[in-house]
Amino acid sequence: MEYVRGDVMDNYEKFVSDLKQYLNIDLAGYKRQQMERRTNALMGTLGYKGNYNEFVRVMRTDKEIFNRFLNHMTINVSEFFRNPQQWEKLEKNILPSLLSESANLKIWSAGCSTGEEPYTLAMILAESFGFGKHTILATDFDNTVVAKASEGVYLKKEVQGTPEKYLHKYFDVQDDKYKVKDELKKNITFKNHNLLRDDFPVALDLIICRNVVIYFKEDAKSILYYNFHKALRRGGILFTGSTEQILQARSIGYSTADTFFYKKN
Repeated sequence: MEYVRGDVMDNYEKFVSDLKQYLNIDLAGYKRQQMERRTNALMGTLGYKGNYNEFVRVMRTDKEIFNRFLNHMTINVSEFFRNPQQWEKLEKNILPSLLSESANLKIWSAGCSTGEEPYTLAMILAESFGFGKHTILATDFDNTVVAKASEGVYLKKEVQGTPEKYLHKYFDVQDDKYKVKDELKKNITFKNHNLLRDDFPVALDLIICRNVVIYFKEDAKSILYYNFHKALRRGGILFTGSTEQILQARSIGYSTADTFFYKKN
């Protein structure tokens, strides 16, 4: 049965409900306009325009279509040293302060996409502070991008913005491909994780979650920032994206360590 606007649920709401029931995908916390537009675009490409029920039925039996849906819905826009001024603040101001309290940092790159973010962090740590025994947990909702991140192989155009000295020191180059060296990978663990559903790690020194929360509804954002706060140890830092100011930071229990850096009180 197709639902129409005016019923208890409209077509898209029924689709979101079916995704959760049959495929264990929960889009309820994401902004509807963005997710609905992306869903409809993919359905049109695949020949299921407007038929949410049939699309769910096919995804339940066709793994390839299901994976295409997951890849299409995940916002995988990432790059090495994105917004370099913010990484410089992390290197010059935030990391020295954290390292003065703990010699080996426990870090989470949440929504790591194809791995550019945790590898950027690992290069900064190695270059300025030595490899040490820091641990970086790098997670994403999309298994496909987690696999690419773990492999650590990038095209030349994908490493643009990376300082030349880092390219020579931390990558093996073959033709137009750049492979992250094992020495840089050794302290990074990649795994699948759903920010709106799965348990969070605890006692973290630093959480990096940039350009992810902008796709969530306001109530989901509030829950996420609260859960990040619980996951940090006292004095730990949350590093957000350049469009993700936490308006309720003080009421949650954060203070401002720097622009886009929030400290757990």
